[in-house]
Amino acid sequence: MFTGIVEELGEVVAVEQLPDASRFRLRGPVVTEGARHGDSIAVNGVCLTVVETGDGEFTADVMAETLLRSSLGALEPGSRVNLERPMAVGGRLGGHIVQGHVDGTGTILERTPSEHWELVKVGLPAPLARYVVEKGSITVDGVSLTVVGVGDDWFTISLIPTTLALTTLGLKQPGAPVNLEVDVIAKYVERLLGPNGQENVK
Repeated sequence: MFTGIVEELGEVVAVEQLPDASRFRLRGPVVTEGARHGDSIAVNGVCLTVVETGDGEFTADVMAETLLRSSLGALEPGSRVNLERPMAVGGRLGGHIVQGHVDGTGTILERTPSEHWELVKVGLPAPLARYVVEKGSITVDGVSLTVVGVGDDWFTISLIPTTLALTTLGLKQPGAPVNLEVDVIAKYVERLLGPNGQENVK
């Protein structure tokens, strides 16, 4: 489980194409401190398992399902990525409950800069729109954010200088893909109520 509070702006060192998968080597001295084989690290909001680690870098295998559902397949050596270690039990939940299970990808549509913050409009797949509400939480490339406004197929977020400086969201321009994870609680509520708003639980 993660919180969506990015710890480090890392970098892709190498990408090896495998049959129905890819192997990524990423640089992240902060998140690899104490990391071992089998540990989890979120990369742009995608929970990956550490295969090898050393010298401030780690290797992770990314299966076809993950490449299909996220924007990780577009990464190449030199790409910057948001990195976060799992939340420690007993720690502060600084963002919101994030699983690292990407629900789909969106697209940066517009950026509107201001003196102290920047408003970013993000397009999202229609099936995810029902889970996004004004003042609710959403994870964009692994960053826990508050939704400012919503439309049928878009939402807006307001980025503070810290987020712009320390995450990939300060770098991505209109047209760039982003990973989206909606609030898991909303999905559970929908499942329990069923398609007609009736409780599925007996």
